[in-house]
Amino acid sequence: MKTSIVVISLMAAGVLAAPAQSSELDQLKSAMQAMQKSMEEMQQKIAELEKQRGMVAAPGTNVGEGVYFAMPTNPIIGHPSPVADRANMNDMQEAAPRLNDLTLDPKYRGFIPVPNTDALIKFNAKPRVDMMEDNQNSGNPDRFVTATIPMEHTPQYGGGEQFNMTAKGSSLSMDVRAPNMPGDFRFYYNNDFFGSGSGMSYRLKQLYGQIYNVTAGFTYSIFEDPDVWPDTVDFEGPNSMIFARQATVRYMLPLNDRWQINFGVQQPSSQVDTAGTPGTDASSVNHLPDGGFNVRWEDSKWGHVQFATILRDIGANSPTLGQQNVLGWGLNLSTSLNVFEHDSVQAQFTYGQGIFAFCNDNFTYTGFNGGDAAYNADGSLQSLTYLATMGGYTHQWSEKFRSTATFGFVDLQNEQAQTGAAYHKTYYSSGNLVWQLRKRLSVGLECLYGYKEENDGAHGDVWRVQTGMVYSLF
Repeated sequence: MKTSIVVISLMAAGVLAAPAQSSELDQLKSAMQAMQKSMEEMQQKIAELEKQRGMVAAPGTNVGEGVYFAMPTNPIIGHPSPVADRANMNDMQEAAPRLNDLTLDPKYRGFIPVPNTDALIKFNAKPRVDMMEDNQNSGNPDRFVTATIPMEHTPQYGGGEQFNMTAKGSSLSMDVRAPNMPGDFRFYYNNDFFGSGSGMSYRLKQLYGQIYNVTAGFTYSIFEDPDVWPDTVDFEGPNSMIFARQATVRYMLPLNDRWQINFGVQQPSSQVDTAGTPGTDASSVNHLPDGGFNVRWEDSKWGHVQFATILRDIGANSPTLGQQNVLGWGLNLSTSLNVFEHDSVQAQFTYGQGIFAFCNDNFTYTGFNGGDAAYNADGSLQSLTYLATMGGYTHQWSEKFRSTATFGFVDLQNEQAQTGAAYHKTYYSSGNLVWQLRKRLSVGLECLYGYKEENDGAHGDVWRVQTGMVYSLF
């Protein structure tokens, strides 16, 4: 290489010292072209040797002096899901199992390769802090739960303005993928700190594995649609959302580029209101797993629509009324659609009998310990009719500011034998302004109103103003 440089220098000096002849110029051009070809061949050979060693230099680094990392020999090409990753302070979409190797982030930002494997892994942390100011006792200072709103003319009602601050919504997650491995393996883990007990108590949210479109572990119910959650600052979300994380086994069957069917079985959770049981103490019992399916249509331009159904066996044991069970069933239609240029609308309609266990407002309290079924005046177990709707609209004011308005309604038809304190209906509404201060830092301000009515007509309501801040490493 040095010899070639000297030759070029001498030839260039000769050109400057004397008038160049046409033949000498041609010879010089030919020599330079030959050298350029030789250098290209050497660079190609170096690249092949590095590839054989499984080493690829980081862009812009000096291989001789800098640091370079082991990378998979096969390029990783992500396939984006038709469902868009909507900005959401309480992200439910990331954890959702997806068909094949579809992902919300085809660039795999934050993932690092696992040495000597085809796997990628990402660790993520989302510190979160919420500050809430209620006009009176809300029944749950950490989350806005309409089911626990105290009734008027009870000792718990009122109490004046109350302030609370919590970081329980902070979460940790681990996502392992192998997009180049047959079966499109994925393992996902997630937790927050809303566990039972005081302070920051650990709570498992997701723990599942997926391969060849078979998902097994602890994750969302097949009756739920994680892609339809509206963007609320409130961590709890609307009362009427279908929300249940359960031990489950499910299979996702693609029909074409837009349609798929998901079906499976999951852990049952019979919740029978025994507070009004005539003359006896009864207890809930499970006889069979819950089973169901959903049909999904997904389109990258318009959004998605999902129709889900669930079948359940709801049982109860009573020393005097014996063992009884009733059929539970439910239908859930949900959608998230892109409207105008940057806005989106979310909607959900749910109807059935014996499906209150899947309601986001499913919180037990004194006088009510289950909404799937109850005993009637004759001592027969009856499944309770459930009706709920949800609507949300997100408007993008600019790249950094967005607002979402949300409304939820739940109506649970009661049996006459239930106590007056049994859950009957609730309303949820919220409006917010979210500032995307940085790419991964969100700050939101939200106003919420909740109303609750019990079986005997007693009611109560509460207002809340909440400020939330969430940061995500990736």
